[in-house]
Amino acid sequence: MNDTQKIDTDAINVILATDCGSTTTKAIMIEKVDGVYRQTWRGEAPTTVEEPFANVTVGVLNALTEIQEVSGRRLIDDAGEIIRPATATEGCDIYISTSSAGGGLQMMVAGVVREMTAASAKRAALGAGAIVMDTIAANDKRRPHEQIQRIRELRPDMVLISGGTDGGDTKKVTEISEMIAPAKPRPRFGKSYELPIIFAGNDKARPEIERVFSDGGFDLKITDNLRPTLEQENLGPARDMIHDVFLEHVMAHAPGYDTLMSITDAPIMPTPGAVGDILQTIAKGRGINAVGVDIGGATTDVFSVFDGTFNRTVSANLGMSYSISNVCAEATMPTILRWVHLDMDEHELRNRVKNKMIRPTTIPQTMEALVFEQAVAREALRLAYIQHKAFATTLKGVQQQRTVGDTFTQQSGGETIVNNMKLDLLVASGGVLSHAPRMHQTAMLMIDAFEPEGITELAKDSIFMMPHLGVLASVHPKAAMEVFERDCLVYLGTCVAAKGIGKEGKNCFSWSLDGGTRGSGDIAFGRIEMIELGPDETAEIEVRPARGFDVGAGPGKPVTKMIRGGTVGLILDARGRALALPEERAECREAVTRTIDAIGLYPDLEGSAV
Repeated sequence: MNDTQKIDTDAINVILATDCGSTTTKAIMIEKVDGVYRQTWRGEAPTTVEEPFANVTVGVLNALTEIQEVSGRRLIDDAGEIIRPATATEGCDIYISTSSAGGGLQMMVAGVVREMTAASAKRAALGAGAIVMDTIAANDKRRPHEQIQRIRELRPDMVLISGGTDGGDTKKVTEISEMIAPAKPRPRFGKSYELPIIFAGNDKARPEIERVFSDGGFDLKITDNLRPTLEQENLGPARDMIHDVFLEHVMAHAPGYDTLMSITDAPIMPTPGAVGDILQTIAKGRGINAVGVDIGGATTDVFSVFDGTFNRTVSANLGMSYSISNVCAEATMPTILRWVHLDMDEHELRNRVKNKMIRPTTIPQTMEALVFEQAVAREALRLAYIQHKAFATTLKGVQQQRTVGDTFTQQSGGETIVNNMKLDLLVASGGVLSHAPRMHQTAMLMIDAFEPEGITELAKDSIFMMPHLGVLASVHPKAAMEVFERDCLVYLGTCVAAKGIGKEGKNCFSWSLDGGTRGSGDIAFGRIEMIELGPDETAEIEVRPARGFDVGAGPGKPVTKMIRGGTVGLILDARGRALALPEERAECREAVTRTIDAIGLYPDLEGSAV
């Protein structure tokens, strides 16, 4: 692997990037075109981490070969090596990769107090792109023998231990370590593989931790404390250590990754970690708050950046194929059916759900099947976002300085930092969102599930290249941002939504574009409207909420802002926040049908707008 610090970014004209997924390896080519970096070609091939190949590099070369064939640019030489550096007709300047093959990065975390140091450890692991298999804490309500049994059952790639503030008492964090060491958890890969233990706790406890894990079978790494004080959370060093250990241990023992690591020009990153990195890069570069979601067959990842603070959650049982039954059980079928305006037999729907679990790659073949699948997706996304908001909180245990206002609101640590009114950009990815037959459907899935407030841009990842750009950002941030803005994101448009509840038919807010020269009007509570505003268009919108409604400046106060259009346009949502559909089935269907007709969601259905 080359030293990324020695890469001359000015000399980079052709970039190859791959993402090795659990089933498919996706490759893209990025080229400098007229002085600007653009994504030009793509290819994909089955991932080959399992038998009969048991070498992930085979799938990588197959995906790159597809790009070679469609682009006409020779990328692989006769020896099967990637040609570097680039010339006018062949090769590339750098090759980079991410991976979630083989189940991605799987970790166990531990801390003294579940809501404090253990929560910080979980945030660090999730932010590094891991799936957190379990969280062990002194107060997690399990008896010691139950905790030990759980530790033995797990097969993590590594364990992260935190606990205590620097210079404090060492007893509790030592006890946690003394529970893990005798349990001797075994790693997933390699029989002779020493399980990495990362200690990111009280610095005073380091000698004791070294003693506990000195008996063999473990590779102890020590880094800065995640919670050096109650008021401070320091996740960066632990995340960096997780990435280093991921490369040195996990990837080195996974089938074929040693070869892949030897040909990349930057460290391989876990796919979710790379997605989080590009979202943070964009949020910082544009000075905005952003939320991204990736909904898959088994899990739903939610990423957020608010006021510079990054959080990621994995909803392991909320997905659209393997986990679709869990979504239906947790949300309940009546709640899912509130998004459906057609007559559907509940028994038939349950069979449909079971078939999706058995045949996870199938896609809806009828409009009715599509409507139902998108109703399930709304609930999966909604539940995942609720879980994310519950996790993305201010630090618990912090004694905050109070103001007079705090006296009345009783605010304290542990409150969510996710604020939909401050949300500037909402990005969607995952099959049900990225590949919806109409982009209008993608936009409404996001609006109904996430309920953005105020003025929010909506976009989707065009071909799921956010992982590629995340690892590229570590090498060439300028190229990553240029491709992200021009080729990765498909801007769907802008949503304007008023927070508050009113009476059906009463005015919710008034609006005007460019002082009324491009349109103006009033929108009644309970209604939703779509205004054409193309992908290359911008406009200044003035929104004047009625009394009791808020669009960002406070109840009843007007807001003026520049907005951008998109493939869908401008969506004016006066259905209220929190969004509440009528409980009576007939009224609910009427309200949903009204929305479908206003946005033109399903034009092939009789009675819907074209």
